[in-house]
Amino acid sequence: MKPAPFAYVRAGSVDHAVNVLREHGDEAKPLAGGQSLVPALNMRLARPSVLVDLNRVGGLDAIAEQNGSIAVGALARQSAVLRANLVRERCPLLTEALGLVGHVVTRNRGTVGGSIAHADAAAELPLALAALGGSIVTSRRVVAANDFFVAGFVTALEPDELLLSTRWPTCRAGEGSAFEEFTPRHGDFALAAAACVLRVENGLVAEARVAVNAVTQTPELVDTARLIGQAFDDEAAHEVGATAASMVDPPPNLHGSPAYRRSLVATLVARAVARAWERAAV
Repeated sequence: MKPAPFAYVRAGSVDHAVNVLREHGDEAKPLAGGQSLVPALNMRLARPSVLVDLNRVGGLDAIAEQNGSIAVGALARQSAVLRANLVRERCPLLTEALGLVGHVVTRNRGTVGGSIAHADAAAELPLALAALGGSIVTSRRVVAANDFFVAGFVTALEPDELLLSTRWPTCRAGEGSAFEEFTPRHGDFALAAAACVLRVENGLVAEARVAVNAVTQTPELVDTARLIGQAFDDEAAHEVGATAASMVDPPPNLHGSPAYRRSLVATLVARAVARAWERAAV
């Protein structure tokens, strides 16, 4: 198939891109890596009248540590972020999640900012950002990840607002993280996914964040009170998994019933908690 006709604008700066978006409103769509947008255009699931290409805008592909977070520019390619030593050492959950995104070819072109803005309910990066308590920097404000994802493929971005970068909190002393997902085949969309970030102090869990996705429209945080103030044990991990399973109501699909996918959530959460504890307690 071929896309519906559209006007093409190659933005030369952030201001230029924002002005075009402001002029055309909902009829305009920014283009970053194109790994989700271009197939949607070809299948005519998306029909923007104006396409704003961001790839010539300078400075949007930087990766740098800033004030306790890794700032990843909207145009930073997923493969570049995956290879970055700074990310691997200071934000290992992002590295782990990126390794599960699609395939090498799609990561070479796909961008971190594009995945976050696309807000696919089965995508790894929105889940990792939510679990870390990260944020999104736009052309007008900073939005916490928990407030950014509104529904599947829907975010808090206004039509004339451009995502400029994402902020990923760096790993602190005593902190461990883990990402778990289940896919029919490597690179497929996940049937269920979970991420855990926890901090151990004096042998006890001082802080814990667990989030799930693919079974929900947006990344959802799970109650982790059962873990706080205690040393790790399998029973606690499975209780948090059961809590996560009880809060989701996934639709059926070709690969699994709602009950099966809830069971996956319970297992994946328990595994993520256990692996995060192991890494934190080293």
